[in-house]
Amino acid sequence: MSKITFEELLDAGVHFGHLKRKWNPAMAPYIFMERNGIHIIDLEKTIEKLEEAASAMKHIARSGKKILFVATKKQAKEIVAEKVKQINMPFVVERWPGGMLTNFPTIRKAVKKMTSIDKMATDGTFANLSKREKLQITRQRAKLEKLLGSIADLTRLPSAIFVVDVCKENIAVREAKRLGIPVFAMVDTNSDPSDIDFPIPANDDASKSISVIVDYLCKAIEEGLNERKLEKDKEPSVKDKKEIRRELETKALPDSVIKAIVEEEEEIEPETETKRKIYFGDDEESEGQLISDELEEEEAEEETEEESGEEKEE
Repeated sequence: MSKITFEELLDAGVHFGHLKRKWNPAMAPYIFMERNGIHIIDLEKTIEKLEEAASAMKHIARSGKKILFVATKKQAKEIVAEKVKQINMPFVVERWPGGMLTNFPTIRKAVKKMTSIDKMATDGTFANLSKREKLQITRQRAKLEKLLGSIADLTRLPSAIFVVDVCKENIAVREAKRLGIPVFAMVDTNSDPSDIDFPIPANDDASKSISVIVDYLCKAIEEGLNERKLEKDKEPSVKDKKEIRRELETKALPDSVIKAIVEEEEEIEPETETKRKIYFGDDEESEGQLISDELEEEEAEEETEEESGEEKEE
């Protein structure tokens, strides 16, 4: 993936901050200058921090973990939803459900409820309900879809979250920090970057600025997912692993032992059949004769024992 350039960020207006009177002193290291009462963000710092964030996100994606994108502000909703859907990552672009991270089991129950409603529609249960019940369930399903539809596949807590506006999504940031989940975020000149693990100094109000940052991060995640797929394809299957293990085990064994293993696996002759031939030979008649002789001997011994027992009694 090619690195982002200074010109790309400049054209997107990433460098425009807020009015001087709205600034947060904690953002001082990322501010280049002030112009016409507006703070200008240092794009060199933006590139540095963006590369760090992209590298970390790529590593998370390569390990098979999920990153939750949060962008409920009007300018970012459609941009984030469109780009994040392409990489199959969860996102929240409507109102942030309070306790979504800190009370995750309850959120999962709501998602399961939505799934059960879908099942009712397919298995015919829905047809047996009254019109009023159908309407109530349909409305409930629509509400759940709006709030939780984009996180339906999130079966466990995300490994990280990305936030477009720290000030607006402060609840999401607090929940993530409480659970020790790393936070990636676009931080404008009015934001506090001290609680953010991977701050990206950038204009979080302009749609072009949001688009260029989110697009770059999504490409990094996609690259990580592709690398993970290639690694999985290179891994030998279970059958291949067995063959490799067998080959390694047999290499160090003598030829006689290897031959015995092969004969045993191919089941040339059952063990019982081999014993029969050793004792009786290949002739079935002789086998029968030997068995009958053994029976006669046993009967004779029993008669002798009975006679000796009678003599003792006398």
